[in-house]
Amino acid sequence: MYDVKITAIRKADYKDLQALYENPIEHTCDVQEGQTWVSKEGRMPEGMCESAWGSMREFVEALSRGEGNFYDGWMRNPYSAMISCNDGFRPVSFLLERI
Repeated sequence: MYDVKITAIRKADYKDLQALYENPIEHTCDVQEGQTWVSKEGRMPEGMCESAWGSMREFVEALSRGEGNFYDGWMRNPYSAMISCNDGFRPVSFLLERI
């Protein structure tokens, strides 16, 4: 099995949507741009947001098994994927790379 490097590439913050639809919350996403994790044997790395992991798990597991070329050439590097977490108010884009 391969390790998979996960890098937080971009974090958005949609304050207009938060003001319109979100109930006030005390704690939001702690992920910072540039932050990295390494998945071993397709498992969720320690410190990874569980919600973000839910969005990327299938891709990480596939990359760890040596699979790639998702969607027939979507990524320049066939052993990578760009996945966003499912938070519609402050989504984070993650680059997944087989290492």
